[in-house]
Amino acid sequence: MLSQLYPIFIIGASLFLYSEYQSSQTNKVATIVEPRHSVEFQNSESSRPRQIATSPIRVQHQPAFQCDGRQHCRQMRTRAEARFFLTNCPNTKMDGDHDGIPCEGYF
Repeated sequence: MLSQLYPIFIIGASLFLYSEYQSSQTNKVATIVEPRHSVEFQNSESSRPRQIATSPIRVQHQPAFQCDGRQHCRQMRTRAEARFFLTNCPNTKMDGDHDGIPCEGYF
């Protein structure tokens, strides 16, 4: 009985993990975590610096591009900019064959 449930469990767990992965990829924000460390000195004969770990600083960067109405490949400066416009901005005309790759042959 249990041996028949293992494949169902594995398939269900795989589907769940894949959906979690997909949602984490679509909502990804560039976040850099920079650890902060402080050094504390003691006034004793063996005054060696002691490192104390503190909470990390979270830095969120703004996107390098923003939707401003441009629609065509000739208006883009880089392929990265074209990719941003294709995935984030409405009414773009940069992917004629609808394969998700903007400005093929242009850059």
